[in-house]
Amino acid sequence: MAFFPVFLSVVLVVRNQEARLEEMLSAAVGSISPLVGDHEIIVVDNASTDGSVAELKRLTSENGLPNLQVYALTKEVDADTASWVGLENALGDFVAVIDPLADDIAFLPQMLDKAVSGADVVFATNEQRPRQSLAYTLAYSVFNRLYKFFNGIHLANEAPQYRVLSKRVINFILQHPQPSITYRHLPATGGFARVNLRYSAPPRATAAKPLGESIGRGTRLLVSTTRAPMRLVMGLSLFGAVANVLYSIYVLAVALLNPNVAAGWVSLSLQQSGMFLLISLVLLVLGEYILHMASLSTEGPPYHVAQEFTSARLTRQEKLNVEDASAERGRVVFGAAGRPA
Repeated sequence: MAFFPVFLSVVLVVRNQEARLEEMLSAAVGSISPLVGDHEIIVVDNASTDGSVAELKRLTSENGLPNLQVYALTKEVDADTASWVGLENALGDFVAVIDPLADDIAFLPQMLDKAVSGADVVFATNEQRPRQSLAYTLAYSVFNRLYKFFNGIHLANEAPQYRVLSKRVINFILQHPQPSITYRHLPATGGFARVNLRYSAPPRATAAKPLGESIGRGTRLLVSTTRAPMRLVMGLSLFGAVANVLYSIYVLAVALLNPNVAAGWVSLSLQQSGMFLLISLVLLVLGEYILHMASLSTEGPPYHVAQEFTSARLTRQEKLNVEDASAERGRVVFGAAGRPA
């Protein structure tokens, strides 16, 4: 197995996985420990309602697993925000974001090899994806097509959730006002050296994702990462202005060529119905944009950490212990300047 002399942080987001936590984290420690010089595993508990937090406390005790860092959230947030909790608190030279139910941690060495070789961002796409409902699949496909049309990238294929980021990419994302939102797309659109890899591994069982929540998150992502909404407002406004001019010309032509039309009735009715439709469309898009901007300033922080605890054993601290070799090499006496006498 390849060895990389780097400090690697691994972010895992879990929710209601009490029965599988020990197995999951033990497998992660066993895979990562021989791979890198030093590591930490950051577990973000996304407001579990079972005994996951108590189990994580047990796993970080003196007899538990080493190098665990746990953040338990007070309320459930979307997957991107939960992942950003771990990224924001990571200390490693490189940070891997892994969905323990969908991503294969055994593919991490290939990703880390590309990262150490100079890639700032390494994405990995699993060709075997978890099964979802037909409605979710259709909505997901439509969203990715729209996002590619507006932003030029296909999020599912070009910026999947399974990724390895260098520390400078994370520092760059931190400069944005809403890093938990820009984290999803910025590594693929920020001009960094990136590599996209593909692998095939059967995902573990996962619950179906709620369609309504996913649509809301996709809408927020579209609104917050592209100027398309405002461009649409401008397009509708321009179309309304042009249509008004053309309709005015039409009304004048009817008035000149047909003297039997009831005075003002046709022109007034059509003008009112057409312009009210345009105004409604403009207000709909503008209202969605304003709603998003208002949410950024009134909803408060995107997440709040309720509890934070660390493993009682840290391997990097154990490496700092100095072995006394005076019995084999003799006693060394230091002079006043701090040098051997």
